[in-house]
Amino acid sequence: MSRIIFISGPCGCGKSTFADAYARHVVRKEYRTVYVIHGDDFHEGFIEPGEKPAVFTDGKPSDRVRWEDILRFNWDCIITTADRALQQGVDVIIDYVIEDELPRVQALAEKHGASLCYIVLTADEDEIAGRLRGRGDAGLIGRALFLKRKLEAMPENRGHLYNNTGKTPDESIREFDPEQYRL
Repeated sequence: MSRIIFISGPCGCGKSTFADAYARHVVRKEYRTVYVIHGDDFHEGFIEPGEKPAVFTDGKPSDRVRWEDILRFNWDCIITTADRALQQGVDVIIDYVIEDELPRVQALAEKHGASLCYIVLTADEDEIAGRLRGRGDAGLIGRALFLKRKLEAMPENRGHLYNNTGKTPDESIREFDPEQYRL
């Protein structure tokens, strides 16, 4: 049976780092093929001018893509890519923020008879801010802290939160029991 391991959480909580490290762990320990999907890779495909007006001075609308459309596009790409990987019978690890999209991932798991493990990484606010500053993303701190509070308050995330404050990826992997986070 294939597995989907979905890693959610705010920016700076270590989703991508954990996803990559856990994929290597699965390959090494279980000798299974894993396909890793970093949702931000789809988002970064949109290259736009910084502050572009919604309407140009000649009255014509700009081609600015709305955030909602970018997010929908990203999720369509994630689900389609995961679907193709699951068709190959491989495990899929996805790292991206889930706010309202968990039913789409659950439907994908059901379609393939795959188990679904859902973990929401979090960390203390100071640690998240420090990680973001350290990688040059200080502008994301406000959004990350907003998402942290939102994700921690969502009822569907109870029992799926994992605080990795002060932990290395290896320590987190040793503590991580996929069965504990299975939906």
